[in-house]
Amino acid sequence: MSKNKKAVFVTAATLATTVFLSGCGLFGGEEQKKIDPPQDVTFMEDGEEVDENVSAETDQDGKEAVTSTIQTELYLIDKNGYVVAQSMDLPRTESVAKQALEYLVANGPIQDMLPNGFRAVLPADTQLSVNIEDGTATVDFSKEFANYQKEDEKKILEAVTWTLTQFDTVNDVKLQLNGAPLEEMPVNGTPIGDELSRTDGINLDNSEVVDITNTKAVTVYYVGGEEGAYYYVPVTRRVSNEFKDNIAAVVNELVQGPAYASNLLSEFQQDVKLLDEPKLEGGKVTLNFNESIYGSFEEKMVSEHVLNSLVLSLTEQAGIESVALTVKGEADVLTEKGEKLSEPVTRPEKVNTGSF
Repeated sequence: MSKNKKAVFVTAATLATTVFLSGCGLFGGEEQKKIDPPQDVTFMEDGEEVDENVSAETDQDGKEAVTSTIQTELYLIDKNGYVVAQSMDLPRTESVAKQALEYLVANGPIQDMLPNGFRAVLPADTQLSVNIEDGTATVDFSKEFANYQKEDEKKILEAVTWTLTQFDTVNDVKLQLNGAPLEEMPVNGTPIGDELSRTDGINLDNSEVVDITNTKAVTVYYVGGEEGAYYYVPVTRRVSNEFKDNIAAVVNELVQGPAYASNLLSEFQQDVKLLDEPKLEGGKVTLNFNESIYGSFEEKMVSEHVLNSLVLSLTEQAGIESVALTVKGEADVLTEKGEKLSEPVTRPEKVNTGSF
């Protein structure tokens, strides 16, 4: 299974919340009308556990043939230069990690599947192999890997790292070029170090940092795209060490919103505040907000983008699996569809799925 995912038993009490998350902008495209069918889990030869959609089709002779696809997060570059996950159904394979990276190669199998405004991150004709051992994925690229523009260098590192670390068997990544370990990137010399991981961040924004030595990194999700095709963009920002816990720091960054020139959006009101310290128990974090968390004081409902940004951002933190909201201590919080958030909201299996 992918990281930050848990098997969830859906009861009547949680059904409304599941439908809400499945049908909203978290999946980037048109509203999903019903819950996705159950998924089987297959263990591939390299030890990776993946979610597999299995369906039956009838061939010309009337015989039933079973086909399957594997939904995988591919980190691509959007029109504004951000590295963003797009979840796609890829063909069944014995090595999902290798296949995921092959779908990052320009002019490769991803070409006819690219969402509007997105492009692949790896240079055309790049060949690669992936070996996973003890939580480390070692990727060996062919010489074509060095044929990229220098402005894409950090984006390539982020896309490869975040694509591979979606799998439970991968915690960090090492890169090689024609069998030789890469200590720095071949075009612009970006240092790689011993290994890459999600702690290195993604879409780094240090624009408002004066003293980086007195800060720590948190990753939050803002809204990108445009009406009818919104998606969620992870941004790693530096926050002051004065924040004793990362939960409050994440909420503060969401309220503060993205940088002015970022082309990203946030639906948080500027006067949103936490009335109590966040409570974390058994993987569930409970947040008690003032009424500014509502998009409209008249309707008193939490917008889907506010809820989704909170859930995606907070579940990037270690130990957080779900988010519960209260307003002034009251738990009867409504979504903008008028549905009660009667249960904590968990991270979806995949981010930014949907049709484009």
